[in-house]
Amino acid sequence: MAKLYLAECRAFIAAAIEKAAEMGVPVSVAIVSAEGHLIALERMDEAGFITPDTAKAKAYTVAAFRSMSPRFPDGLVIQQWFRERNPQMLINASVFTGGQIVASGGCAPVFKGDEMVGAYGISGATGDQDEVIGRYAREKVGWAHMAENDTTPEDVKRHVNEIYAKVGLGGRQL
Repeated sequence: MAKLYLAECRAFIAAAIEKAAEMGVPVSVAIVSAEGHLIALERMDEAGFITPDTAKAKAYTVAAFRSMSPRFPDGLVIQQWFRERNPQMLINASVFTGGQIVASGGCAPVFKGDEMVGAYGISGATGDQDEVIGRYAREKVGWAHMAENDTTPEDVKRHVNEIYAKVGLGGRQL
């Protein structure tokens, strides 16, 4: 069973903070295990006081929903999926988990090979900026946000790509 280690998380956080500083946006970065347990959390100076909790909730949400279905590759898809189907259910899930469910951009799963080993969440900038920061850090440390061998059913890929197009990310494909 693959694992996500603290040293790897620290490298990701350093890369995220590097990009956030370059962009002039103070953020918090959280990384959880595949089961949603916190591995690492850091808040930049001047980041909002609520951003650590939000970053952790974003990471937890991705871990929870991605564990359930390949239909949820990141927070943007989770957010749009609930917006279209049952927004009240998202609110209920947040209440039932003590506020640990937050669907927004700036979060994604982390894979080693075909195994999801964790998820990250970034909070403090706009959702789009959080996404940019996350993608930069992921690429810099070599983290994959998709399984090495993609077994996602074609209907699920089509559905996710439609959601990306709806939220203005038509160039992004699953």
